[in-house]
Amino acid sequence: MKIKEQLNVDFITAFKAKEMEKKNFLGLLKSEIQNEEGRGTTTTDESVMVILRKMEKSLKQTNTTESLGELVFLEPYLPQLMGEDQIRIIIQSYKAEGLTNIGQLMGRFSKEYKGLADNKIVSKIISE
Repeated sequence: MKIKEQLNVDFITAFKAKEMEKKNFLGLLKSEIQNEEGRGTTTTDESVMVILRKMEKSLKQTNTTESLGELVFLEPYLPQLMGEDQIRIIIQSYKAEGLTNIGQLMGRFSKEYKGLADNKIVSKIISE
């Protein structure tokens, strides 16, 4: 099931269960997606993920009790991030292929694993 469809199902479920905070937050996400569609963008899982990541970043920066509570509603739609061990293995395989430049390593990793790892951790591992 696509992320957008799952959001709609969860929105209706929260509405029926009278979970107003969750329903309101999911409604906000749905409206952000509809705004993108209104700009002529075709929504794909990738474009929806960009919206979700922006929302995640905004909530983390706000850092209030309410925003941290809303992060809980957002987490089921975000992919699991790679652990340091997985990142190390990938970077080592790139180095074994002859890539040594930090920019090349970061660029290739970002291209192949976009959104699946914290770039700060990737950068730290590359510089080690």
